Amino acid sequence: MSDVQEKHFRPDMPVAEAMAVHPRVGEVFAAFHLGGCAHCGISHFETIEQVCTAYGVDVNMLLEVLEGLLEQDPAPNA
Repeated sequence: MSDVQEKHFRPDMPVAEAMAVHPRVGEVFAAFHLGGCAHCGISHFETIEQVCTAYGVDVNMLLEVLEGLLEQDPAPNA
């Protein structure tokens, strides 16, 4: 048995793709102050890493929280 878990999010993933993984991903981005308010919108074409770099957010921390979201609340089957 392997301890390696499949990752759902990666630094080079476009924000739009990340948002499509789970309905609550936007809440995680907002909690990190990435988009969600009038003066700090983010482009859905930018990658997670680009957004984190622009806003001074640790990309590994954001990815860890995003993965944790799926562990706690698996994405609904569409």
